[in-house]
Amino acid sequence: MATTTVKRQVRGMQRTARRAAVAGAVGAATLSALLLPATPASAQPVNTPVGTFDVPDQIQLPAGIPGLPESLPVNIPALPGILTPWGPAAPGPQSGPRQAAVNAALSRVGDPYVYGAAGPDAFDCSGLVQWSYAQAGISLPRTSYEQLNSGSPVSFDDLEPGDVVSFYGGSHSGIYVGDGNVVHASTSGQPVKVAPVSSMPFAGARRI
Repeated sequence: MATTTVKRQVRGMQRTARRAAVAGAVGAATLSALLLPATPASAQPVNTPVGTFDVPDQIQLPAGIPGLPESLPVNIPALPGILTPWGPAAPGPQSGPRQAAVNAALSRVGDPYVYGAAGPDAFDCSGLVQWSYAQAGISLPRTSYEQLNSGSPVSFDDLEPGDVVSFYGGSHSGIYVGDGNVVHASTSGQPVKVAPVSSMPFAGARRI
């Protein structure tokens, strides 16, 4: 009886060892296949601001691995200024005279407010707007009331960078810079700064 029990235990141990060996062989084969260099598919040019690079549209996977597809697609998301063969480039930052005016106004942040000044080192509200647009090659009227009648009217909800925004019934003006903010020369003792549009009573906006 004891001899029979021992034989059964030995046979069970042998079967377990064979199963472990088979499993180890399969795992090693799978790992070896995964470690083999994948063969890339045809490459497509991707244009970036720093040059053009060839990127494969899909990557071939090693054959013979259960549950894996033959290849994986390569998807590059749309990014500003990046042109791929799979779709148009995402829109980049706004350019043109209105953005140039925004950039000019932002370059004067920190300059002092001086009533009647129109730059280049000190400004009142309408003087900053006029000077900033002059840097973009566009002539605007000198006073904030006149600026409220320039260009085309724009609603508060449709503001875009570069729009001239008026406050306090038209007695104050600034330039919308995006994200709910305006750059302006506010008042005596305060430098040119960026502030929320909602911090002052909105009187209207014009698109130049």
